[in-house]
Amino acid sequence: MPQMNRDQRNAAWQAANQWRARAAQTQPTGLAGSLKLLFTWLAFGALMIVGVVLGLFFLLIGWAMMPFVRHKMKKRMEQLRAQQAQDIGGGYSHWNASANSRPGHQDALEGHYKVKDSEVKDDR
Repeated sequence: MPQMNRDQRNAAWQAANQWRARAAQTQPTGLAGSLKLLFTWLAFGALMIVGVVLGLFFLLIGWAMMPFVRHKMKKRMEQLRAQQAQDIGGGYSHWNASANSRPGHQDALEGHYKVKDSEVKDDR
């Protein structure tokens, strides 16, 4: 008996007893309560099914769109690489075309330079 008195003084034990009493009061009584509980569970189940179906639908749509998105991103990366390569080499091709029309100018990879007449005479 001393064990039971100690359990009844425990706050968790008292809360569990109160919960049990409230659950017993809210249980459906009669046909109307049972129907209400049945329709509540049916509505909850229908919402769960709709949610799962919508989730699977959007998952499949996402999977179906992956190749298109990948193709678009691949094209975009190719464009960016081409643009970067054009920016790097654009200056060289521009100077190369203009250098051929001007005598005494030569192109180098790192820039533009001009050979002085005194250097040309010294080398010969």
